[in-house]
Amino acid sequence: MTRPAPPVVLQLQIQLRPMLASSARPLLHSLNYSRLSTTTTTITTTTTTTTAPPHVMEINSGDEIAKAVLDVFDKWPAKRKPLVRSDGVREWVPLSGIVAQGSLTPASFADHKADRRVGKWGMTCVAAATGMKCLPQKNVSQAQGVVLHDWHAEVLAIRSFNRFLLEECYALASAEKLASEYVRIRSQDEKSEMSFQPFALNDGINLHMYCSEAPCGDASMELTMAAQEDSTPWELPLTTASDNSPVTEPTVLHGRGYFSALGSVRRKPSRPDAPPTLSKSCSDKIALKQSTSLLSSITSLLISPSNVYIHSLVLPTSQSSSVACTRAFSDSGRLSPLKSKEWAGGYSFRPFQILNTETEFSYSRRQPLPAAGQKLVPSNTATSWTPTHSDTLIGGRLQGRKQFSIQGASRVCKRRKWKLALDIAALASVQAPAVERALRAETYAAVKQSHLLEARRLVKAHVRAAALKGWVRNAGGEDWGVEGVQ
Repeated sequence: MTRPAPPVVLQLQIQLRPMLASSARPLLHSLNYSRLSTTTTTITTTTTTTTAPPHVMEINSGDEIAKAVLDVFDKWPAKRKPLVRSDGVREWVPLSGIVAQGSLTPASFADHKADRRVGKWGMTCVAAATGMKCLPQKNVSQAQGVVLHDWHAEVLAIRSFNRFLLEECYALASAEKLASEYVRIRSQDEKSEMSFQPFALNDGINLHMYCSEAPCGDASMELTMAAQEDSTPWELPLTTASDNSPVTEPTVLHGRGYFSALGSVRRKPSRPDAPPTLSKSCSDKIALKQSTSLLSSITSLLISPSNVYIHSLVLPTSQSSSVACTRAFSDSGRLSPLKSKEWAGGYSFRPFQILNTETEFSYSRRQPLPAAGQKLVPSNTATSWTPTHSDTLIGGRLQGRKQFSIQGASRVCKRRKWKLALDIAALASVQAPAVERALRAETYAAVKQSHLLEARRLVKAHVRAAALKGWVRNAGGEDWGVEGVQ
């Protein structure tokens, strides 16, 4: 999705070089560098044009964002990657990642080596994940904050990103670091009753999300329809209104079934023969994040959500339907009731732009097969990665551990993230005593019902009522405590 240019504009070709004329320097500082391309950028001005050198790259190029994630994956050990099984069957898996892009000065744009804070062109992958499974609804009560409910790559990447931010906060709170490239301690002047968090994402950082496959749900419906031998619309399931409620709620559709019902909230999994769940599709979860930020409930007790939003979503060209993405994510699609909406606590509706990349993930389901007739099957394993740690998961718990055993708790499970957040709050208790009190609740459910999270709950309720209608909460199984994990 590209935002329309202002009505009075001039196509200005800017040559970026280390030494700039003094008259041009204020203009370049005022530019939105995320809009620069290899040749032109559109701004409101009457300045004459110059020619950009061919080596200048678009800073927010979808290819560069994808490369930051793919380069991280390439360095993973073989045990964290899909296998070629003994019978010759090859596995595939979705990959997703969060990329942090630091702001660039004109000098550092001309010579990226001048920007040492975050990666080439200011980009660093700070979280990545593979995976494509979720926990059946019948097992949710057994998870107890140890087993993940949903480990699709997109969801797991966001969980990994939250873990990464919490670890950065811990390093600051414990004085392991004097400063972080990503988070900072807020001053007392920044805080208020509704904006109480002791930490914030550093200013000048844009966050990008890469997905190797179209997110399941509404953003993939056109691709699903195109793949059907018979694209005749399915009949929608019948709903019955009660005497007390003559208007029925929208039906939460199963996976990719009823693919002609566009704009609908959908649940996982996509396969109709798989055990049912109430986990919403990745399209729906990402759409909600445009209002709640990328932060989870626990993380948003410690970090202000105001600037932790996705700036752009990168998809392979083969997996990107502009019609589907506009409908699923933009303020002109199903989320139009949220346009320009702002809430208390630093929350607002922040629709991201869609970027494409021609690069395909080597383990996607479009990977070339070396032999005719060779099969391609989904991988059963998932991986959570941050720059400091990585876990391999099967069934939502650590590989090699028993299902629902506390020894199977991964770093990104609810219970271990709660424990880390509590440790941070204890270290920062002088700065945020109310946060520590909230995190010392006896159960996870009680933490989520804290009055400090009221603003976040209101945002979610508004989005579900106004735009993502038919969202049924995956409730239950939150009556457990923080004990038993490190």
